[in-house]
Amino acid sequence: MRPAGVLTSAETFNELYTWLYWTDLFVRLIKVKMSAAVYVISTVTGYVLTSALLLKYPSLLHRRKKEAFRSRHISHRGGAGENLENTMAAFRHAVQLGTDMLELDCHLTKDEQVVVLHDSNLKRSTGINAYISDVAYADLPPYLCKLGVSFKRECYCEGGDDKCIPLLRDVFESFPNTPVNIDIKVNNDILIKKVSELVVQYNREHLTVWGNSSNKIIKKCYKENPRIPVFFSLHRVLLLLGLFYTGLLPFVPLKEQFLEIPMPSIISKLKDPEHQKRSQRFITWLADTLLMRTALFDHLTSRGIQVYVWVLNDEEDFKRAFDLGATGIMTDYPTKLKEFMEKNSYTK
Repeated sequence: MRPAGVLTSAETFNELYTWLYWTDLFVRLIKVKMSAAVYVISTVTGYVLTSALLLKYPSLLHRRKKEAFRSRHISHRGGAGENLENTMAAFRHAVQLGTDMLELDCHLTKDEQVVVLHDSNLKRSTGINAYISDVAYADLPPYLCKLGVSFKRECYCEGGDDKCIPLLRDVFESFPNTPVNIDIKVNNDILIKKVSELVVQYNREHLTVWGNSSNKIIKKCYKENPRIPVFFSLHRVLLLLGLFYTGLLPFVPLKEQFLEIPMPSIISKLKDPEHQKRSQRFITWLADTLLMRTALFDHLTSRGIQVYVWVLNDEEDFKRAFDLGATGIMTDYPTKLKEFMEKNSYTK
């Protein structure tokens, strides 16, 4: 008779077998998990290294876009701090200074004339409370003698004799060799078509960039005439940042040839800091931190995509934008920007 607590040889074998089975299973699971971990780590490492390499050298994957022109000095609305905005006098002054590009805005009048004007309503610029789409070109009122500078707090510009709202064709005829940056201000198919026709008529497809912050307008512009370069819409800028921070940007083709973005930090100069909430200051700081990235600017310019920062009117902001790697700066004070560039050797 077997004493209590003493295992038979068969029971001992079964217990040993069970222990070995579970030990083997445990070891196999560890190996599987280790293999999966090694696979994940190697894959992520490979992705990160490849992304970093292509971010630095995008020509390994993408053909560099051809640059018909390269703009460092861009006159916003012709230089709204030195002449009445979007007037022929402003454009003429900027071109005489040697600006690389004129930035302007377009609307359509009641009789379907393409005019250069920023606001859809004439109240701010002329004192007449009417929408430009409801007024024929011949009936447009002149500009006020004094207009506020939108991107300079409590600053105004007093105009001279030229207070007329010009036609886009006037700008094209007067400055045939100057690149023009056109902001299509409203989602209007006729406006987009007419602007395209004027660009083609004056042989300016290689000297024009157009678009709007609206992705719908950008798509219509590109569809109407894909030979005219477009800039990034707001939607596409947000997508661009998402691709950049996930490391996917170097792998993605881009149709745009220009990135035109604000420098968020200038908001503190446009609004009284005492009247800004803490949440507003945090959002401004976050936007500035995410958007003003040298690595992003360098990658885009290496792909032939020019980066323009707007609208900067102080020397410290000029310096920061150029030091970050921006291609060009939009300003309301073309004389100030020219003098700064000459003094600090920020040449083309």
